[in-house]
Amino acid sequence: MPMETHDLMDGKLHVYRRENSRFWQCSTYLNGRNHRATTKEENIVLAKEYAKEWYLERYVEASRIRRTRLLSRHLATTFEDDVHSDMPIRREPQKQKRVTPKGPTFRQACEKFLAEYEVITEGQRNEEYVKSHEMRIRVHLLPFFRDKALSEINAGLVQEYRVSRRTNSSTGKPPSRSALHHDTVTLRLILKTAHRYGWIEAVPDISPPYKTSGKVTHRAWFSPDEYKMLYEATRERAKNPKKERWRGVCEDLHDYVLFMANTGLRPDEAGRLEYRDVTIVNDPNLDERILEIEVRGKRGVGYCKSMAGAVLPFQRMMDRHKAKPTDKIFGGTPRDLLNSVLDELNMKFDRDGNVRTAYSLRHTYICLRLMEGADIYQIAKNCRTSVEMIEKYYAAHLKNTLDTSAINVRKSVKKPKKTDKSELEI
Repeated sequence: MPMETHDLMDGKLHVYRRENSRFWQCSTYLNGRNHRATTKEENIVLAKEYAKEWYLERYVEASRIRRTRLLSRHLATTFEDDVHSDMPIRREPQKQKRVTPKGPTFRQACEKFLAEYEVITEGQRNEEYVKSHEMRIRVHLLPFFRDKALSEINAGLVQEYRVSRRTNSSTGKPPSRSALHHDTVTLRLILKTAHRYGWIEAVPDISPPYKTSGKVTHRAWFSPDEYKMLYEATRERAKNPKKERWRGVCEDLHDYVLFMANTGLRPDEAGRLEYRDVTIVNDPNLDERILEIEVRGKRGVGYCKSMAGAVLPFQRMMDRHKAKPTDKIFGGTPRDLLNSVLDELNMKFDRDGNVRTAYSLRHTYICLRLMEGADIYQIAKNCRTSVEMIEKYYAAHLKNTLDTSAINVRKSVKKPKKTDKSELEI
C-alpha cells in the first residue's frame, strides 16, 4: 500500500502514514531543517488537529530562535560601528549558502512508480517479482535517497549508495553482485518513471563503473554418483522415518527429489503445479510413459516433457493424498527436510563452496541430459530458458560436451614430390 499524505497550512505541514504503521505522523521544514513527530493517532481527523497544534508550537519556537539571531547580529554590527575607524577589524569570510535543488523528490517518484507498475504489469509479471521491487525501495533505496530532489541523483550519488550498501550491511555480510544489480534495475525503473512525467530531463547513466566480465562459475548440481547417494538416502528415510508421524513427509520428499530431477522444473514452478496440469502419456518416439506438464512460472505458461522416471513418483503422490484435480502436488519446497538430508550426507556445499538447494535438482537434470548427448536447443525449450544460459552455466564445465574427434585432429602433411633427374637433363 503506498504511503498516504495530506498537506496542511498552505503546504507547510505534512501529515502522512507509513506502510505497515497504524499511526499518523507529521513533518515540517523550519530554520533549515526537517522536524518530525508522531501524532499517536489512528484517526486522520484527530491526527490533523494534533499536527496543527504541534506545527504552531514549532513555528513559535522557530520565530524565537530567528529573533535571537537577528538581535545578536544587530548588536555585533553596532559594536563594530562604535570602534575607531583606524583600528583594523578582522572580518570572518562569509560562507556561501548551499543552494538546495528544488523539484520533485525521489520519494514522490517511488510512490508514482509503485502506483502504476503493479497495475500496468498485472498478469504479465510474477507477483513475487513485483513485490521484490517494493521491498528493495522500502528497505534499501528510500532510506538512502529519502527526499532528495531527482535532479541531485547522478552516477556519483548512485556509486555512493553502492559503497554504503557494501560497507553498512545490517547482516554483517555484504550484498552479492546480483543483489546490487537488482537495486540498480529498480532504481533505473524509478528514474524512467520520473523522466516520463517530465520531472527530469534525462535518465542518468547509473551503470556500475570499473565493471569487468564477471567470473563464470558453474551452478551447484549433483553428479551422477552424488545424485544416487541423495535419492537412496531419501528412499531409506521414507522407508524408516525417525518418527512414525513423519512418514508421509519423508515419502513426499523422496518423490519430490525424483520428480524434480526428472523434469527440470524450477522450485517455484513445482510449488504452483496442480494435478490437473500433469498428464501421463505414451511417448511414441521412445515407447515409454512420460509426463506432459503445463508449467506456470515467471514467464507465463510453458510446457515440459519429463523423463520416464517422473511417472512413478507422480502416481505415488496422487494415490497417497487422494488428491482432487485442483489440489497442488507439492504446494511448496521441503527445504528443512532436504537440508537435513544434505547435511547428513555432507553434500550441502560442492567443492567450490556453492550451496546446494532444491534448485540444484533442476541443474542436475540439465547437466545429466547434456552428458547423455541431448540436443541443447531441445533442453532449453523443455526447461523454458535460453541456449545461451545453458552454454554459459552448464555446458562450459561438462567434459562430455568436448568432442575429442574435433579437438585432437592431426593435419596430414604432404611430402614434396621428388623430381626425376632425366627430366632435369632435358
